[in-house]
Amino acid sequence: MNKAEALLAKAGRAYSSARALLGLGDVDGAANRAYYAMFDAARAALLAAGVPMLEPDIGRTHSGLIGAFGNYLVKNGPVSKDMGRLLNRAHEIRQIADYNGESVELADAQEMVEQAGAFIAAMQAEFMIGNSNDNGYGVEA
Repeated sequence: MNKAEALLAKAGRAYSSARALLGLGDVDGAANRAYYAMFDAARAALLAAGVPMLEPDIGRTHSGLIGAFGNYLVKNGPVSKDMGRLLNRAHEIRQIADYNGESVELADAQEMVEQAGAFIAAMQAEFMIGNSNDNGYGVEA
């Protein structure tokens, strides 16, 4: 398993955790894990695309990685602008869940978890990370 595949597997585990936490009523925890599922899938996509991860801030900060994702994979393709917006929105919601002292709305957490599954599947499909549609991550590509 290469590093991109390992990151996608990690994203799948975070996605599964997000679904479980949502089922337990932990909306903030679900939002956190859904964001990290998307974050790790974005990292996997950047690696699979050959983006130089040694550039300052790409691997060191969340905003650096999200910016690199937008600049390298969304701005001129191959990733849709909608996928880029999902990652940015997930980052905003995770900030609320983890740092603002407020709780995420249930509907927002539910939507974010659903979007995390779609995001992971899209990154796998676009960058062919792994070798089959039955990817073992709980997400169908």
